[in-house]
This record gives sequence, structure tokens and C-alpha cells, in this order.
Amino acid sequence: MTEPIVSIHDLHYRYRGQKTYALEGINLELSRGEFLVIMGPSEAGKSTLAATINGLIPHFHRGKLKGDVTVMNRLTSEHSVAQMAEIVGMVFQDFEAQLFSTNVELEVAFGPENFAVDRNEIINRINENLEYVGLEAFRNRPPSTLSGGQKQKLAIASVLALKPTVLVMDEPTTDLDPISKMAVFEITHRLCKRDDLTLMIIEHETEEALFADRIAFIKDGKLVKIGATHEMLSDVDLMEDLGVMPLGIPKFFKHMGAVQLPLTPEEATEAFNKTSWKISTPAYQKIAEKERQELAKLTKSIIRSTDLEHTYNNGVKALDGVSLEIYEGDMVAIVGQNGSGKTTLAKHMNGLLVPTNGEMLVDDLPTKEQGVFKLGQRVGYVFQNPDHQIFSETVYDEVSFGPRLRKLPEEEIESRVKQALEAVGLAGFEEQDPFALTKSGRQRVAVASVLAVKPDVLILDEPTTGLDYAEQRSMMDMVQSLNEQGSTIIFVTHHMWVVAEYAKRVFVMKDGKIILRGSTREVFSHDDELREASLRPPHFVEFSNSLGFTFLTPNEMSNCMEGAQD
Repeated sequence: MTEPIVSIHDLHYRYRGQKTYALEGINLELSRGEFLVIMGPSEAGKSTLAATINGLIPHFHRGKLKGDVTVMNRLTSEHSVAQMAEIVGMVFQDFEAQLFSTNVELEVAFGPENFAVDRNEIINRINENLEYVGLEAFRNRPPSTLSGGQKQKLAIASVLALKPTVLVMDEPTTDLDPISKMAVFEITHRLCKRDDLTLMIIEHETEEALFADRIAFIKDGKLVKIGATHEMLSDVDLMEDLGVMPLGIPKFFKHMGAVQLPLTPEEATEAFNKTSWKISTPAYQKIAEKERQELAKLTKSIIRSTDLEHTYNNGVKALDGVSLEIYEGDMVAIVGQNGSGKTTLAKHMNGLLVPTNGEMLVDDLPTKEQGVFKLGQRVGYVFQNPDHQIFSETVYDEVSFGPRLRKLPEEEIESRVKQALEAVGLAGFEEQDPFALTKSGRQRVAVASVLAVKPDVLILDEPTTGLDYAEQRSMMDMVQSLNEQGSTIIFVTHHMWVVAEYAKRVFVMKDGKIILRGSTREVFSHDDELREASLRPPHFVEFSNSLGFTFLTPNEMSNCMEGAQD
């Protein structure tokens, strides 16, 4: 048996000043050319584990380390980060922090130059790796002018230029839109076929873990289970317990009593066609009819745009003739790739932006005549990054800011803060420092601070970005609860499963236009149009579409099955 490339033995690590271990008793080996995906909830220790592979722990992050991490016979505790960088490449979760050169070419050249690589070899590596990630046409561009997906590709190219034997990527697609995610994953799929590279990727996107050789589940700093990809992704119950998103396809087949669980849409269609199971058309039509009746109740227009256009000062036309209507009690998703105009459209709904041409009306009055302060009482806006919205020293002060600004009586302010914190599950956190909370906690504070103003409409820009599956579901359950209590909800998202499970209606944007609209079921039945917008439904929905029905969740399909299992 060949010696492992990476060997982790009885690893324990505790950050300085912390009482609990971030990693506890980790034993793990990676073979040459292997592709391992690490999955687990937030605070599981995934990024900490990644930092031990290239020596950032213990040399950069100080703390108490026990056990050994060996990469190609180099003990990380005895070799500096610079020495480990010769064999271990690292792409960080915050990939933008890795980029600092004045143009793309220089960024890729930086690493090899530091290792005194021959000039001609550096040129070869620049050309080879920019071509590999599809950035050869951008070689003279400053990194700051690239899109998020292009910056991520550049970070990967810069690390590959060092010719590492081991490549570690920490959630490489966290803030990227679907097309950028696909482009990055396409690169990782090609990388995992190279036998000269051992790949370790930390990932939240379960569908993308399908390409790994093995998957490891981590929770509370402990390695819970490791095994072949099919075995791991078939363990639906364990994934649910860990707070890792299970795939809808194996979840459905398990519920139906199947022994062999398919994972992909293609496998699922083939497996389904071999069974005697039948989908009840009347049961499906009943679901669709109930949905139509619910949507028919939405009659009172609250937000309306007509031929809306917006051109930024730099000449970029972000919206091009957008006409839409949103009703009281609606729960609407706006989807599309980065640059499609989603956030620009949302910011017109509360006056953060005003139309260049056309109109945006709230309560039948043009937004440009109402102003942000007045609109803010009717339409609340929660930004993608809660840290851009939060500024107070305590949760109470943050949530009370809006009502105070509106000069409400102190009793009314107290009542509103209490209600808002209860709505987001943060009652009892009044005196906490919001910045000491997790990303999910800070997101909830941002939502509460908007709720305290009691708007009728709540707009959330990427409310689930950076959250693990359990946090995403908790956030969206809270938002759905607000909708059920009468709030109108508009959310912008890249997560298609969130759209499938929570939206009543969907607007699909491309190049500043709405190219597809309708109920969530109608929109997800149009595979080709979604692909045109660089989107795709969740795997489970793709599978059901192949059978001639559009089911949004495994439970929905299970409830429409006629036949028993084989």
C-alpha cells in the first residue's frame, strides 16, 4: 500500500483563549490523487481542519495543538507556512482577501516569483493556468474589476501556478451566483481527475459533493463518519441530524422504501422507471389547483413597476423595461445570475434607487415622490451582508434604532423591540453585542431591526448566504412565518432549493429583463428557459420534470404516489 500524501493522527486543537477544542481526536489519511469533501454545520471545525494542512495552525493561529499533521513526510508543526506552501495550495473562503496585485497576470506570477522559479517557467505557468480557469482574456485587467466568480477563478489559478501536490479549498463558492458556481465546480471536476493533485474541499453545496471520491462529516470538532460518496450521501438521517442538507432524490427513494438509493436525476429517472410506482395525476392536479386558488387570493397590488429602466453613472444599464406587480401577502423570489439586475430592482422598491425611466409605484404613488424615510415605514430592506447594516453596541440599541428615529414613545419602542426579537428567535439577547453573534445571529438582528419599524413589506437580499443548512432553514421558516402573519415578502437568492420550498411566485431575470415569471411550480417546469438564465432547478425537481410532473419537494411527490413499492 502506498504511503498517504496527508496523514492526520489524533489531532486536537484549541484556539488561544477558548475553553473548548475546535478539533478533537481527528484521524484522517488522504491518498495521492484523492478528492475528499469535508461537510458539516457551522462551527464544526471544517475551516480549522483546513488551516492545519498548510501550517497556518499552529504557526499563524496560536493555540494548543496535540497530535500530528504530516503532508508528504513534512510535519506541519516543524515546517513554516512558507515551507508548506511549496506543496500545499490554499484557496480561502474569503478569496478576495487573497488578491492584491495590480493585474491578473501579476497575481498569478506572484507565488512562483517568491519561490525563485525561472522567468520562462513563470510565463508558461501564467499562460497555462489562466487558460485552465478561462481567464486568458482578462490577463491585463485589475482583479478589482472582475466579477465574484472571476475573482474566485483567479485565486485558484494563482494557487495552481505554485504546482501544489495538495490543494485545499475552503467553501470556494459561498457568495457566487449559480453560473459562477458551475464554472468553479467545473474547474474542480477537472482538477479531481488529475492524478498529480490531492484535493480537499470544504463545501455546503451537497449536489456538488457528488464528484468526490470520499466525504467526511464533521461536527463539534469530531470526525463523525467518513466513507465513499454514494454511501455518505445515502445516509439521509445522519445528514439531517448533523444539519447537512440531504439530497432530495435519495430522501424520496428512502421514503418509498427503496434499498438502493440513486443520487443524480439521471440515476433517479432510470431507477423510478424500473419500479411499479405510479404518480396519481388527480392528486398532482389537486396540489396545483390548491396553489392556483391560493394565488388567486392575492389581489391587492402593493408594489408595481411599469417599463422600469435604471442606468448607473458608469453607463451600465442594469434594468431594461421591467414591469411587474407584487401583491399584499405575496412571497416572491427574484432570481438570476450576478449582474442580472436583481438587487437593482429590489432597491427601487424602497427608494434606495430611483428610476432612470419608467415608474416604480408603492401604494400607487411613485417612489421618487415618497422618499426613503417614508418608504422605509412601508417597505423594509435587509441587506445581503448584515455587517453593512449593524452598527450599535447592543442588540436592543440596534433593533430600537428605527422606532427611535421615528420618535415613537419609549413604551412603544420597548414593545416593538420585544415583538421583533421574539419573531426572529432572539428574545433574551437584548444586551448582547451583535458583532459577537454568528452570521446567522447577525442576520436575525438585521431582520429584527427592520421588523421593529413594522413595515408591511420585507425585502431580503440573499438572506441565506454564508449560513449552513440548518441556519438557512431556520431563517426561511422565520420569514415564512412572517408571511403567514400577513407580511409581504420579497427575497433575492441564489439557492434554488430555498425558492422551491418557500416562494409562492418567482421572477427570473437576465440582462436587466424579466424573462420568466409565474408560480414557483410553473417557473421550475421550464428547464430550458432557466438554463438560458444560467439557473437550474434543484436535482429533485429536475428528476420529477423528467417524469412529466413538477414536484417541488420529496414529500409532495411521496403524497402523490399511487403504487406501493416493489
